Amino acid sequence: MKRKISSSALRSAAFNRTRADHSHELAHDYCELIAELIDEKGEARGTDIALRMGVSNATVAKTLKRLSEQGLVEQEPYRAVFLTGEGWKLAEDGKRRHEIVEKFLLALGVSQRTAEVDSEGIEHHVSAETLKAMARFLARS
Repeated sequence: MKRKISSSALRSAAFNRTRADHSHELAHDYCELIAELIDEKGEARGTDIALRMGVSNATVAKTLKRLSEQGLVEQEPYRAVFLTGEGWKLAEDGKRRHEIVEKFLLALGVSQRTAEVDSEGIEHHVSAETLKAMARFLARS
């Protein structure tokens, strides 16, 4: 006999997952952007990151320090920022997730601009199961 899960337990699990997602969101966004800058310019500098993220250089420096402590980036003072192997994996995973969500929204008829903006947030919160379902849907259409 299956045990029924209470709605409060489901709500609690959802909130817990959202909090965990938020804690990883910034790292994903920074790693994706650093990879993008390296692909475009051959390097990623703190000032370029600040400009693209719309934040101060101090905010970028603080975040890069945290990402360095997490083993995702390497940086020397006044030099470019580089992704570690783990940083590249995170960036590639984020890009893949973003592309699936954006293509899915476009397939639903959402405008290009809205799909771009919405997928930036959704990509961090969609479960692996839902992401796979989106990819299967896209493969059939």
